[in-house]
Amino acid sequence: MRFFQALLPREEKFFPLFNAHARTLVAGAEALNDLLKGGAGVADACARIIVHENEADAIAREVLINLRKSFITPFDRGDIKDLIGLLDDSIDQMQKTAKAISMFEVTEFEPHMRQLGDIIRRCAALTVEAVAMLGTMRDKPARINAIAEEIIKLEEQADEANDAGLKALFLKHRGGDAMAFIIGNEIHDHLEKVVDRFEDVANRISGIVIEQV
Repeated sequence: MRFFQALLPREEKFFPLFNAHARTLVAGAEALNDLLKGGAGVADACARIIVHENEADAIAREVLINLRKSFITPFDRGDIKDLIGLLDDSIDQMQKTAKAISMFEVTEFEPHMRQLGDIIRRCAALTVEAVAMLGTMRDKPARINAIAEEIIKLEEQADEANDAGLKALFLKHRGGDAMAFIIGNEIHDHLEKVVDRFEDVANRISGIVIEQV
């Protein structure tokens, strides 16, 4: 079946859409890092994340519309749907993080939160690199798999940073402001979930490469 599919013209429009969506993740991660600097720029950074999330949603819808219209796709239709869904989950989680920060009117952030933000930015940069190679994945499977492994290692670092951050919050607030600990814990949870979503994307891309190469 794969031999006959190779002889047929494929719809290649998906790759530019994947790339465009991945770029919204980078933009969202940059805005999230600006947000975690705190101060007067928090509201503007939250607004930027929402803009990028809306852009990503529009691209995801376009992918699904094209999927319904396409006869031959570059790889399995279910994989295309899963991949764009997981990419979208990543920036959706950034938007949820920004929403929580806005709701609780937080303008100051702990060092481990900023560390998680930096890990998110690195995950986004690696993701956009991996997605850009999907159109030529048969030529670059080793690099794509290496990127996936890097993201998995970053997710492990994020777990460690999250644990250390929660411990620091507990020590800071155990004798006083319980609400500050609860809010800090909520923000940590959202940030860690962003990294988890990037790991999901990395694992899905690895699966697609295994199936196609």
